[in-house]
Amino acid sequence: MTHEWRRQPFRALYLGYQLLFIVFLFIPYHVVKYAPRAWRPRKSWSLQRSVGIAFVRYLGKVEEKVGSMLSFPTHEAIKEGPGVKALWINPVPELMNKQLQQWAAISGVQPIRIPGYWMDKQGLDFTIGAPLQSGEKILYRLHGGAYTLLSSHPDDRSAKYARDLLNKCSSFRRAFSVEYRLSVGPPYPARNPFPAALLDAIAGYAYLVNECKYNPSDIVIAGESAGANLALALTRYLLECQGDSKDNVFEPPAGLILLSAWVDLSTSHVKPGLSPFLNAESDYVSQLTPLDCYSKIAFLGPHGREGAETNEYISPASLHIDSTFYRFPRTILIAGGSEMFLDQIKTLKSRMVRDMGEGNGAGQVTYLEMPDSIHSFISWPKYEPQCTDALLKIAEWADVF
Repeated sequence: MTHEWRRQPFRALYLGYQLLFIVFLFIPYHVVKYAPRAWRPRKSWSLQRSVGIAFVRYLGKVEEKVGSMLSFPTHEAIKEGPGVKALWINPVPELMNKQLQQWAAISGVQPIRIPGYWMDKQGLDFTIGAPLQSGEKILYRLHGGAYTLLSSHPDDRSAKYARDLLNKCSSFRRAFSVEYRLSVGPPYPARNPFPAALLDAIAGYAYLVNECKYNPSDIVIAGESAGANLALALTRYLLECQGDSKDNVFEPPAGLILLSAWVDLSTSHVKPGLSPFLNAESDYVSQLTPLDCYSKIAFLGPHGREGAETNEYISPASLHIDSTFYRFPRTILIAGGSEMFLDQIKTLKSRMVRDMGEGNGAGQVTYLEMPDSIHSFISWPKYEPQCTDALLKIAEWADVF
């Protein structure tokens, strides 16, 4: 059972106990454990990083008992603030094909209005939906968070990498993101399972193409973790629906930026000798490996184990199927060398290379594996030099469109 300590006063008592345990036992123990460099999960890591990642990993286990300890905006309202540029994105039920309609009917979800947020490069100030400048590409960002956490709001911590990309890449001057619906599962009333987030991502893409009048060849989709999963699902949908519409809304984007992609929600890569075991102590997402973890149950909903194992929109790297990537746009795929998802990302890479070719040209995939780097390291503060190195590689890749 997940979130069994969610109700007060038990939640407060449990968190109080955990606070005492962490301060007086957990942290001192790990400081001693990792004091010798040879005993650290990665010899290149500092003592602070080694203890910090162990701490975050433990917090994930605590949240499996009490629910999220974070608060963030949701799809239900626009969060205003200084400099926030936001608008409501209209649903596009007319763009649903029969398969998507069937999945939505099974899950009891339908297209709805959602917030969208714009973010400008530092020093620039665009009006919402302004025409593109010469040489400009729009960054369409899909945030991570296991489909159950975080936000597309510019002030959310998940926006860090997009802000960094705007500052590093000359072709990116604006980023757009949609506040896609987060999934909720038992013990709470189930809401927004697959394909709710995909419906919202399609609406965001249609807004950029049909309302802002941007050519799909001027859009680059970026996703981190679950956001990378969603970016792949959106692109696959666009390609499968080409020819179904008289306009160009189903044309694929110019490229994909996939960061620490979560691409196998089954347990096909959870085997001894693979990264979920080998990197268990050098990453912090161990709570996402079981099939019965909260985020998977919430996102999969009625699609369940079969969806996780055999639906290429959900698990394109599942070893139970052989997903194809023909006609996918130019892609850069970045993984952390110490992350637990490393082997599923390598499976994705091998399938993309097989179908697209490896390289920096049109329709090819570029793969970067950053040494001693955790899941979504690019969004961590001061994860250097790997973060800056990855951003510079992405800038080099992006500025040749």
